[in-house]
Amino acid sequence: MKFLCVLAHPEPSSFTAGLARYGLSALRAAGHEADLIDLYAEGFDPVSDRRNFIAAADPVKYDQQLEERHASTTAGYTSELQSQMDRLAACDALVLQFPIWWLGMPAILKGWIDRVFAIGVTYGGGRWFDRGMMRGKLAMLAVTIGGPEQAYSGRGIYGPVRDVLRPINHGILAFCGFDVIEPFLAYSPARKSEQERKRAFNAYADRLLNLDAAPRLTMLRSSDYEHFVRKCDSPA
Repeated sequence: MKFLCVLAHPEPSSFTAGLARYGLSALRAAGHEADLIDLYAEGFDPVSDRRNFIAAADPVKYDQQLEERHASTTAGYTSELQSQMDRLAACDALVLQFPIWWLGMPAILKGWIDRVFAIGVTYGGGRWFDRGMMRGKLAMLAVTIGGPEQAYSGRGIYGPVRDVLRPINHGILAFCGFDVIEPFLAYSPARKSEQERKRAFNAYADRLLNLDAAPRLTMLRSSDYEHFVRKCDSPA
């Protein structure tokens, strides 16, 4: 299986980065292909605008979706961005690896999605959810959470973690057609002992090595919502 891990953490010695490296090492040792995009190390530019494209479909007024449609049919993305898209297209399983910041993903990772998940590349033309362009690929979030598990429960101050991650799991990954695996969650790593952190590393490697058997989120059937999404060409 070909894995693509997109890592969003500015500190190479962080728990998040260490978890990513450990998981990739386990995959490679087991004979899988494992590609890493380290967004901070690569200096990825998260701003999505005209810099995505070689030429403009409309040089006067900027319309992101218009420009993406044009670029997707004319090989019009910059070489840097096309390389990212090619790495995504080549994978069987995508892992987004990041810490929770302000109940969401770091801006650099959101920018990667804004630029790489373009119309004609991951969605568009009625191809969403069970008809999505990424259908047949797996996707999983590997999330480091600074707070304790209780804070992200039904009675916790932040609410259930599934609700916190729903905009990513449902609104991005499932929307594009990925079969979405239940997220791997690492709570309060700074408060854990070295032995506990090692157990988390081993549990993560085990999850990756058995991804096909891991529980998945329910994929809705787009036909059940046709009255709503028929003319929609982008996530809400």
